Amino acid sequence: MLRKTLMSSLAAVVCLAAALPVAALADSTNTAKDEALAAVLAAQPEKIKDRYAARHPVETLKFFDVRKGDTIIETLPGRGWYSGILYPYLGETGKLIGAQYPKSLFERFGWDEKRLQTVLDRNAKWPKMISDGSVSKGGEIDSFTMTEMPDRLNGFADKVLFIRSLHNLNRFNKDTGYVDTALKEAFRSLKPGGIVGVVQHRAPESASDAWADGSNGYLKQSKVIAAFEAAGFKFVEARDINANAKDRPSEKDFVWRLPPTLRGADENSDEWRKNKEIGESNRMTLKFVKPSE
Repeated sequence: MLRKTLMSSLAAVVCLAAALPVAALADSTNTAKDEALAAVLAAQPEKIKDRYAARHPVETLKFFDVRKGDTIIETLPGRGWYSGILYPYLGETGKLIGAQYPKSLFERFGWDEKRLQTVLDRNAKWPKMISDGSVSKGGEIDSFTMTEMPDRLNGFADKVLFIRSLHNLNRFNKDTGYVDTALKEAFRSLKPGGIVGVVQHRAPESASDAWADGSNGYLKQSKVIAAFEAAGFKFVEARDINANAKDRPSEKDFVWRLPPTLRGADENSDEWRKNKEIGESNRMTLKFVKPSE
């Protein structure tokens, strides 16, 4: 009996000793990853750094498990706030793919021809704009339309990020199926086990569906989760990384009243100052996974 107990204890010690180097290696890898991201963030221009307190890039990218060498599809990269962080952080072995809205969606905004063409030209130049302006050398970069991703991207991406990009897709989904198609394309482009990260302006669950359809920038968290699950993704977790309790919109409000846009009130008016004090919107931060089987 004593010999059996000693052997069990010895086996436990051996197992613990064998595990220590692995744990140490994992800690070392995580530390290196954190330091690499910190270096990229520290090198960004001040206009990008000014939004860190509201957009929490360290916590957000860590939650989405974004790593050096990943292939990332970033939907609606726009002027490149997150792109300028992702591209150098992914490194020379990584790949960054911009997934733009289709032209037909932009045409629904009612813009004049000059504004529409300006945005379309910017999107076409996005890969060069990001690579030329990067704080350090990155890897491959390309851009496609999110509702028509090329077949060569089938099962190609490690992560797809929907950062403040879902509301306009949802706004016109009834007539166009934009959300349904974009989520289908994201599912097809992800590797099995790949992650989808969502950051989206969050509507109160008590709001009417008509107000919270995306036309005011806000969507209900329950509706977003349901849409991704219907597309085949598994919901993993929600965190309040980008929550802002000060943002309590009524159905008379739209998200662009808040920073950084501050639209709808005269500058330095009481309403403008109130909205500026609220800060950026209350946002959900959600993680989904494409099942491995």
